[in-house]
Order: sequence, then structure tokens, then C-alpha cells
Amino acid sequence: MLKFILITTGWLIAHTPQIVLRMFSWILGHGIFFLMPRRRRLFFSNLDHAFPDRPRAWQAKIARQSSCRIIETALLSLASPFFSDQRLRAMSTMAPEAVKFFTDHHAQPYPLIVASPHIAYWESLTSLGLYMDVPLPEFGVIFRPVDNPTADAWVKSTRERHGLRLLSRKDGLAESFRILRRKGTVGVLFDQNAGLQGALTTLFGRVCSTSELPGMLAERSGARIMAFYPRRLGFWKLHFEAVEIKHDGTAASVTLALNRWLETSLSSDDNLCASWLWSHDRWRHQDMPAKRLRLETKRDLLAADLTARGLNAMPRKTRVFIRLPNWLGDVVMALPLLRAIRTSRPDAEITLIAKSAFLPLLESWSVADRLEPLPKHGLGYFPHFWKLRLRYPDFYLLFTNSVRGDLEAFFTRCRQRFGIVRPGRRRPLLTHRYAVPADFDEGQHHQLELWENFLRAFGLNGSLDQTPIAHRLAPIASATIGLIPGSENNPEKRWPVEHWRTLLHQLLQAQPTTEFVLLGTANDQPITAAIANGLDPARIHDLAGRTNLPAYVEKLRACRLLISNDTGGMHLANALGVPLIALFGPTNPVRTGPVFSAPVEILQPPACPKTGGASLADLSPDAVSTAVTRLLTPDS
Repeated sequence: MLKFILITTGWLIAHTPQIVLRMFSWILGHGIFFLMPRRRRLFFSNLDHAFPDRPRAWQAKIARQSSCRIIETALLSLASPFFSDQRLRAMSTMAPEAVKFFTDHHAQPYPLIVASPHIAYWESLTSLGLYMDVPLPEFGVIFRPVDNPTADAWVKSTRERHGLRLLSRKDGLAESFRILRRKGTVGVLFDQNAGLQGALTTLFGRVCSTSELPGMLAERSGARIMAFYPRRLGFWKLHFEAVEIKHDGTAASVTLALNRWLETSLSSDDNLCASWLWSHDRWRHQDMPAKRLRLETKRDLLAADLTARGLNAMPRKTRVFIRLPNWLGDVVMALPLLRAIRTSRPDAEITLIAKSAFLPLLESWSVADRLEPLPKHGLGYFPHFWKLRLRYPDFYLLFTNSVRGDLEAFFTRCRQRFGIVRPGRRRPLLTHRYAVPADFDEGQHHQLELWENFLRAFGLNGSLDQTPIAHRLAPIASATIGLIPGSENNPEKRWPVEHWRTLLHQLLQAQPTTEFVLLGTANDQPITAAIANGLDPARIHDLAGRTNLPAYVEKLRACRLLISNDTGGMHLANALGVPLIALFGPTNPVRTGPVFSAPVEILQPPACPKTGGASLADLSPDAVSTAVTRLLTPDS
């Protein structure tokens, strides 16, 4: 049946007036572009990744032309078996340098590999013999067979009518090597979407998986490599061109040289660029969810690729959007994971989406390439994310667990959106979900562990770096002791004011040369004012609500020691490497305790379970004072 359909359709196309076919190609090509939004977005995404500096009007023109040329190619593939040799010759010409190349090869045969890029009219290679004044040496072309044996036999017979032999990718490789040993020619379609069987390389700075077949054949046979391609001059009007590709005889050099030639050709020639199949997902091997956060394939040529291009670091062309949590402490705890993503995907252009107040802090961490502030709530909130769709993110990671966050990601039209789903919940707007195992008791595991499990489920590799991000500013001898007595989101997490005052009385006597700084937000000012009331103003400095986040960071860095409730500032100080005494009562330090490898002592009330649940009022000032002495004199 398939053979009958191919023959009938091909015959009808071959006998249809060309003006009708030209109109059909134009209408259907533009229909694909305008009426298939997912396909149109893939066109634009590929072109924007490859040519981010080109105007959108240029990208749209190339996309429309490419779409039409796909249809032209399909029609020609079906119709060409019914064309006479005379008609085929009338449709095409060959560049003089290409003719000379093959003529010289005929006079002095040598192993030759003809590599064709995956562009429109790719099957025209099989008609090569029509345009030569001399007979071609033995010529085999590697192709992908049709699944239907009857249809495959018919396709093979029609493509072999001009003297070339079709060799199946499944069982024709051995014959390819034999042809090359006989100083013949082998034609290969080289592709940048070889999946896990290809080699990691870059194309337009973006990691892809390139077929190594031309390189493997060349390495084992010593063959020369020629890039051969059709240039479109008009509807079913072609001009064949050829360029010899220089290489050092290794498979790697051939693979990399072909990619560089293709990249240069597409960048400098709009006509050839429009013939490349931009509607194909050339970087699809990176889309596999289970391996999204790492680079993996059969062979890694990235180091050699960078060296050949004179680059010291991987171009960051894979666009990753990461929605950070809304609380400062959670943002800080995510830092080891952000570091791991940067290591696991060195090609990632990381965009962090977070509250605008956090952006100066995030910038200082140097783990992102772009920072995107959350817009103000209102009518323009979700339209802001709709505008971000034109940045064409490749995948979107959500550390949030809200419908709002899922809607944000959905409006960017990112094809892959990853998040965590807890038992009994649904997040239908995500495309890929990490389901928290039913036996995973979050109260017995740290939040960082859950996030790590989430990311490793999608390919994150390597260990987490939990070293602090900065050193303290001032020498220890002259530094202050900081206190954070507030808590933004839960009054039960606050140690009582009278306990703070008692502690300060004790420390003022025990540390006669030390000054103390009270830190917090504007909402904490009543608390800090009550604590400082009546105490020595020359040694007690109340800065609650008087610092923005960068200044807050600097004050923390200057501390010799910090005493804090369970709050965002506690996590920030820990990340800065400041020695810390963390006061936990009702909350769970097993789940939300400090994560960085700086000196930390967690204090809980007597008889309090490790997972929290007691009142902070039961934690005495004497216990905290003793811990201060212990932490400040660790050798005693």
C-alpha cells in the first residue's frame, strides 16, 4: 500500500504544472509557519539561538523560506523518480570547481567521502552522475531505509538509477569501508542531531550531538573529505557546489571541521541558511528529561572543539530559567544547587527569577548570567512573563510550589518546565515532575536534600559545594557581635525580648571591648528598640530597618559572631562564613538548618526533639551565653 501511495503521488506531482506546485509549496510552507504555533516557535527558537543579534524580521524571513523549501524538497523527492534524465539535467548545474574535483578524482582515484549537510534537496546527491563528463568511480551513499520492505526496495531502485549505490545504515557500513579501500567514494549525510550515538560538539556556540560517521570512515580509510551541497536558485532549480574539508586524519578533526564549515556557511550565506531545516530540533538530544541537567553522549569532543575555536570556556547558549523561592533563607539554601547546575551544565546561560530585593545579592554570587526581577503584582504581572517567551528558554526549573509560579513558567511558553510534586497534589502546568516518594518524611530530611533529589532525577551530576561565599571584612579582634532578634513570617520563632536583654547584660560584662549590632527589617524595629532600651548606646547599635540588602550583607560579614533566630539572616550569615549560634524552638533544624560549612551551633530548649516543636521561651539566656563563650574560645 505504501509503495502504491508513493508511486501514485509521485506520478501526479511529476505531471502537475510547475506553477501549481510552486503555489502549493508557498501556501503550505506559509501555512506551516503561520498556522502551527509550536512549529513556528521552534523555527524562531533555533534561529534566535544561532543568530541572537539578527533582527526578528530577518529571522522570520529565513523561517518562512525554510518552511517552503521543506515542501519543495518533499515534492521533488516524490516526483524525481518519474523525471527523465534530460529533465533532471535541465533543473541543475554544477560549479566548475566541483566538476574539476570529481574529474581529478577520476584520473587519480583515492578514497573520498562526500559529506552533505542536512539541508533542502539533500537527496539530489543521488543524481550526481548526470552532471559529470567522466564516469564516477565506485560510489556508495549511506541512507536510512524505509521501514516497509516493498517501499524501501522501490525507493532504492529509483535512487540508484544514475550509477550510485544506496547502502543501508543498518548493514552497509562494512561495504562502505570496502568501497573506500577500493579508492571509491562514499556519500554521507552529516547531522547535528545524532542523539546518544553522536559526539558532543558545538554549533553556533550551542552544544549538539554530531554524527561521527564521516570522521570514522575517514580515520580508518585515510579518505579526503568533500562537503557537497545544492544551492537553490529557484523552484526546483539547483546549483551543486563542493568544498574540500581539511583535517588531520582523525575522526574528531573531521567532525569538528565539518561543523565549523557548516556554521560559517550558514552565517555568511542567507540563501544557504534558508535551505537548512530550521524546523528540526537540532539540539534535541539535550531535551531528554532524565538527562536535562548534564551533558552526555557516546563521545565528548567539547574540549577539542573549544581548542580548535580558540576558546577558553564553554559558550553559554543553553537558556535555563530558574524561579527561586520567595523567602531569603530558601534562596540562600539554594546556592549549592545553583553552583552544581553551573558545573553540571557549563553551557547554560542561567537566568535567575527572584524578588527584586534579592538581585544585588544574587549578582554578587556570580552563579547567573542574567537576573530577572519579579514584576509588581497587578494587571501587568503575567503579561511580563508572556514577553519573556521571546527569550526562548530551553528549560525552566521551579523551586517554588505555587500555582502562581507554575503560571509564570507556562506563560513563557518554555517547552520543558520542571518542579516538585508532593503526594496528594497536582501541578498540571508542569511538563516534568519529580514526585516526592511516599516514604520520604520531609521532617527527617533537609530541604536541600529534597531539592537535590529533584535535580538529580533530571540529570544533575557532581557533588554540592557548600563552602561559604565570602570572608569576613574586619579582623576578629575588632569585629562586632551581631544579633537578629526578629523573624519576618512567624512570631513563635522569636526568642523573647527579655531573654535578649538578659543575654546582652551578660555579654556586655563578659566582652568589655566588644560592640553589638542589632539587625533586622523595618518590621523588627519595635523588637530591637525594646531590646536596646536603656542599654549602653555607645556599644549597642540598633540598625534594624536601616540597611538595604547589600549593606545588611556587609554588616553581617563584619561580625565576629552572630546570634540569630531561625530567619533568612541566619542562613545568609552562614553562607558568608560568619560563626553562628542559631536558636530553634518550634521550627525544625533538621529540615531548615544552616547548610554551609562554617562554624555553627544550633541551640534548642531542653527536652526539645531534634525536629523542633518546643517553645523558645524555654531556652535560657545562660545557655546562649555559654555557647557564645564556647564558640569565641574554641580551644578552651
